[in-house]
Amino acid sequence: MPVRTINEHKVNPANDRIEIRVVDQPGAGGANHEYDVVIDNGTTGQIARISFQNGPIAEAGVNGLTQEVLLAIVADRLRSFQAGQYACRENALALTKIEEAMHWLHSRTRARVSRGVEGTHKV
Repeated sequence: MPVRTINEHKVNPANDRIEIRVVDQPGAGGANHEYDVVIDNGTTGQIARISFQNGPIAEAGVNGLTQEVLLAIVADRLRSFQAGQYACRENALALTKIEEAMHWLHSRTRARVSRGVEGTHKV
């Protein structure tokens, strides 16, 4: 399987040295579940694996992260920057959009729960 790389994060010297690799095939919903983040640190390279939930929770159990988990981490970092010396309009706007994304993902989940299809492949 050919590895696909993601480059939309590259905007500065730090991000230019980080490669994101999609390392699995898309699943039933069309999304991938396994990503390697490779940091070119001048020696061996540091790798982190990000594994997302793969399969319905009712069948596969909780076996990976969700989008909400990663967004919550980023939101926490931005809130911390906003509380300190790096507060700025751009961070505030980014935080607002992340909170909006979380709102819509939570709205989707609540609707799925009310329909009795959350944790399944049912629509």
